[in-house]
Amino acid sequence: MKVQTQFSVFLVNKPGVLARVFVELAEAKVNITALTLADTTEHGVLRLVTTAPERTRQALTRVNVPTTETNILAASISNQPGAMADVCDRLAAAHINISYAYCTSGAPGNKTMCILKVADPKKAVKVLATRRPRRKVRLANRPNPARAR
Repeated sequence: MKVQTQFSVFLVNKPGVLARVFVELAEAKVNITALTLADTTEHGVLRLVTTAPERTRQALTRVNVPTTETNILAASISNQPGAMADVCDRLAAAHINISYAYCTSGAPGNKTMCILKVADPKKAVKVLATRRPRRKVRLANRPNPARAR
């Protein structure tokens, strides 16, 4: 787990605009490790994490698109049921808010790479780096459905 730079790129919803961004990144030899693309009626928001933030910054400047940078938490977690629940539960217990997240499977070692926009990335790294015993009980913040009946 580590804090990394995420680029949010605001794109006009027109054919070829996204392609221009990716072509420029490819020509700059920037490897994208995570991305998500969402749209509104007026524009799209491309969020991406790369292995070379400085080259990414330069490439996006050449394309001349509005861009912001944010520190995010990149977490490699087990690709199994409950792994994301555990991350969210541990951050909630430490009073760390998650604004948004996106994940990709297929990371080395049967892992999932999760990008989390959290209120305090450095604190989140410390919380998630602390080893915990494997759970044999329910997640702490979830109500017991048997009691809800």
